[in-house]
Amino acid sequence: MAIDTFSLAGKAALVTGAGAGIGRACTLALARAGARVMATDLDEAAAAKTAALAAVESLKVSASQQDVCDEARWQEVVAATIGAFGGFDVLVNNAGIHQGCLLEADTLGNVRRLHRVNVDSVFLGMKYAAAAMKPGGVAGRGGSIVNLSSAAGMMGHPLESAYGATKGAVRVYTKHAAVEFGALGYGIRVNSVHPGLIETQMGDHLLEGFVSNGLAESVEQAREMIHALTPLGRLGTAGEVANVVHFLASDAASYVTGAEYTVDGGATAK
Repeated sequence: MAIDTFSLAGKAALVTGAGAGIGRACTLALARAGARVMATDLDEAAAAKTAALAAVESLKVSASQQDVCDEARWQEVVAATIGAFGGFDVLVNNAGIHQGCLLEADTLGNVRRLHRVNVDSVFLGMKYAAAAMKPGGVAGRGGSIVNLSSAAGMMGHPLESAYGATKGAVRVYTKHAAVEFGALGYGIRVNSVHPGLIETQMGDHLLEGFVSNGLAESVEQAREMIHALTPLGRLGTAGEVANVVHFLASDAASYVTGAEYTVDGGATAK
């Protein structure tokens, strides 16, 4: 009987920023593949809505409130995941914020806020996931960490200098962690996923920023500009990003670590 290496049956996962968009899609994708998932979000009601959607499909998803910038809360959520599911095999560091701004108009306060949420949270997630997953840890059977970066962390865009810098940091942080965990024999793979513009609330906000900063006359024109820059000629969906996250979480990606996967319709290939 062939082994389904894409199955996540028996695995326990934690997805941050799971209350909407890509985080919700990742939660449902992992659960549909058989994982038991802890869905966390700063907005507790939004996380609960994701769990409720999963329950309709009889999927195993629990919800919890989490400020990903709170170190103590990371320790609590990791412990809660292990307590609820008896293990910890997959972390999806998805939580993040976006704030488009012209570089000259930006503020140090905004730059620091973006870094705190988008980079510090990834550090904390990797730190406490590794402590639990590594040999001798509470879970102790290795695992997979998937960090959500962005195409903006690989190429330049108007309005995206501060946001792109944080996502570039996530990209390189991922590679260092992958090499370090491999050298230490932890059995933990670490990879990054780089979405382009996705049909989510955050994607809508980015398009609106083009208009408010004079780079487009309307949201429709901004959308057409993005289409023109994308070889596949359209925006992506949260589900398409979640499919790649599912692959990286699974044993089908057992020899993949330190890699970056673009889900951007070919935009970074130009």
